[in-house]
Amino acid sequence: MKKGLLEEIGIMLLREGFTVKTLTRTCFDVVARRGSQIILIKVLEDANSITEEYAEQMKRISSYISASPVVLAEKAGNKLEDNVVYSRFGVFTLNKSTFQNCLANKMPFVMSTKAGLTAAVAGEKLKEKIEEQGYSLGAISRRIGVSKRMVMRYEEGSDISVNKARVLHNIFGPVVFRKIDIFSEGKPEPQKSGSSIVKKYGTLGFEAAETKKAPFDIVAKKEREIIFTEIGDKANPHLQPLTQMINADNLVIFKKKKPKHLPALTKKEFMEFESANELIKFLKEFE
Repeated sequence: MKKGLLEEIGIMLLREGFTVKTLTRTCFDVVARRGSQIILIKVLEDANSITEEYAEQMKRISSYISASPVVLAEKAGNKLEDNVVYSRFGVFTLNKSTFQNCLANKMPFVMSTKAGLTAAVAGEKLKEKIEEQGYSLGAISRRIGVSKRMVMRYEEGSDISVNKARVLHNIFGPVVFRKIDIFSEGKPEPQKSGSSIVKKYGTLGFEAAETKKAPFDIVAKKEREIIFTEIGDKANPHLQPLTQMINADNLVIFKKKKPKHLPALTKKEFMEFESANELIKFLKEFE
């Protein structure tokens, strides 16, 4: 089932003009890019199976490469409804149909929360429409079935239950709701500690973080420069196509003998760099 969904998602993205790369055994299954837009996608049979660790890793990597993390599934225990956005550990989660609409810039405005299905009201727009069409607060409150005070709260941007949102939608249309931008960037929890290599990146002026279940061990960023770093004696063959797609550089820090055809260093050599420009110049020699 997952394989079939992966293929459908890939075809959908290609039709929308994205370049697509599929990965295996990582915290994300698909990387898609169209122009400056990058999406990291985890495809699951059941969205409830994603772990908090995977979600945090998706958000962390996304924040470094200016990407949008998304979980795609057809169910989360129960079937995921069309045009409804769910969340798993802070990552937007939706079904294939909703994702297809989002790619066509038809963003949903209904979110699944602990309170059930709710819509985010565009308060200023609602207030404007009420005045424009000559409604009183009493008239709107009676139509919706809430108090005048509740209507005032909607004008301030409070969420509204989906049943009451349908009434507002029938009166004013979708313009009075805030669309949910599923392509916003991930916001991870701050990393509390790091290896000596991460700390060295910090002294060179980079932001850097360790990764798990990713094709690389460390992601580092300084302004427009992004570096994916592997640590070990064997380079991942899938990393170079990924770095080309993201417009990043890759670096391998070998523990033993390093090859000459890769941007590779020993840990000792890496720790001897004195500036970011010196490191970047070394990496650019392999382009």
